[in-house]
Amino acid sequence: MAFDGITIANIVKELNDALKGGRIYKIAQPETDELLITVKNNSNQYRLLLSADASLPLIYLTSKNKQSPLIAPGFCMLLRKHLQNARILNITQPGLERIVQIRMEHLNEMGDICQKILIVEIMGKHSNIIFCNEEGMIIDSIKHISGMVSSVREVLPGREYFIPKTQDKTDPFSLIDPNRQQAKEEFKYRMLSFPMPIYKALYTAFTGFSPIMAQELCFRAGIDGDMPANVLEEPLLEKLYLHLTDLLRQISNGAFEPNIIYDKKTPIEFAAFPLSIYEDKNNTCFSTISEVLEHYYEEKNTLTRIRQKSADLRRIVQTALERNVKKYDLQLRQMKDTEKREKYRVYGELLNTYGYDVKPGAKTMEAPNYYTGETITIPLDETLTPSENAKKYFDKYGKLKRTYEALSALTIEVKEEIEHLESIAAALDIALQEEDLVQIKEELIESGYIRRKGGNKKVKTTSKPFHYISSDGFHIYVGKNNYQNDELTFKFATGNDWWFHAKKIPGSHVIVKTEGKELPDRAFEEAAKLAAYYSKGREQEKVEIDYLQKKNVKKPNGSKPGFVVYYTNYSMTIDSDISALEQIE
Repeated sequence: MAFDGITIANIVKELNDALKGGRIYKIAQPETDELLITVKNNSNQYRLLLSADASLPLIYLTSKNKQSPLIAPGFCMLLRKHLQNARILNITQPGLERIVQIRMEHLNEMGDICQKILIVEIMGKHSNIIFCNEEGMIIDSIKHISGMVSSVREVLPGREYFIPKTQDKTDPFSLIDPNRQQAKEEFKYRMLSFPMPIYKALYTAFTGFSPIMAQELCFRAGIDGDMPANVLEEPLLEKLYLHLTDLLRQISNGAFEPNIIYDKKTPIEFAAFPLSIYEDKNNTCFSTISEVLEHYYEEKNTLTRIRQKSADLRRIVQTALERNVKKYDLQLRQMKDTEKREKYRVYGELLNTYGYDVKPGAKTMEAPNYYTGETITIPLDETLTPSENAKKYFDKYGKLKRTYEALSALTIEVKEEIEHLESIAAALDIALQEEDLVQIKEELIESGYIRRKGGNKKVKTTSKPFHYISSDGFHIYVGKNNYQNDELTFKFATGNDWWFHAKKIPGSHVIVKTEGKELPDRAFEEAAKLAAYYSKGREQEKVEIDYLQKKNVKKPNGSKPGFVVYYTNYSMTIDSDISALEQIE
């Protein structure tokens, strides 16, 4: 989700509600392009995070503190000099620009009251934090932009601050005009000026709109956003205008509903208003936009970070998997070749039985197959006698039989190794923390895919299985890897507990503790959903799940971690939506 002007409007409202009238208590600069300002207001303490990071600019209230450098950077020292104990007068946003202006008053060296403005520009790689006096002259900024860097605007001490007009965009609030007809005509004129899809014309013509919010407006108006804007007919333009002005009034009234949209448990979007275009996804509402941003980016960063941390393990598993799959395919082709062995045995037997009638130099022999009753033609080497031809066929049969017997064992072994590696790959997919990777790495070491370093010591792990509570109060546990699967199934679970697993798909063992009680149908379904979600089949619409009491699950001697067998079970087909389940940390 783009950090658009509508999100900024929501933030500005929240900051005014929380910080207006408060005093600056502490200013820190934990990163080169980031500030953390502590504000005390109405007996409460708030931390305001301001980031001008080119890849992820942010502004929101956070519950988390950050460690600051021992020596504060110059920009931080300057802000401390001017703003320590300053009072926040107001927080504003010009139009729907991605700009936040924090106006403060403080006492100068002479004891006179004066004002300063801290401006945060959330504009991707052009993001900045700019400190100005009340006349709008730049005192300093967290990033200095010279004329050599930008021909549009210099951001340097002593320069006048202004908002660069790099694009010909209209402030959408101008459309909420007392002269409604004039505003409507302006909207129509702007939309019909663009020979591009409607949703793109919206965010190209008006400030503050991201592509996703433009698509949302089209959806609310019942219009195909991919239609060309310059051919829109009057009724559709009218509907779009009404939905746009309705949204703008909600923004003006501060009627925000901050939320995060999840695809199963993965955050995919956030917004200041509910997004109807994601009506088929899970929508979680929050009381503030700051909570939304903190949750969204924390969860996104967690997934990104663990992907980076597990990259080496993934590469090892993928390489081994590809090698074993190639080996398995070759073995299957060789196995197919051995299917001719029985034919050669029959040829040999029939030659021994009827070969006395074959004339010297004959290239074939016809004989009744006493196994099937059919007459078959047997190719012959005319330079050999019938008994020599028979021996030749028996030799071929013997060779193929030995190959078949050897390959039968080898293909089972390689197939098990493929399944084992696929289960490790599935464990890597559900890992959320670095501790979760420790046991996976240990399994790869013990399987011979990684050489142990630093002696023969095992690394201690603090990773634990996922723990959920069913709607009926039953405790459900989910293994994160093969070691935890074995631990859960054969050491933690008791005989009458229920065991769940995706059918013929790599995935987690799921245990429901019954505590001697009978499980209701809903508990079975919720445990099955967990087994579906924590499996390779989680992206499928439905997953088949096997379930049975733990006492009927067996582990063969010498089998690989996580491998089990069972012979009597129930099955159900279910989706992998676990959003309604409560997880215990």
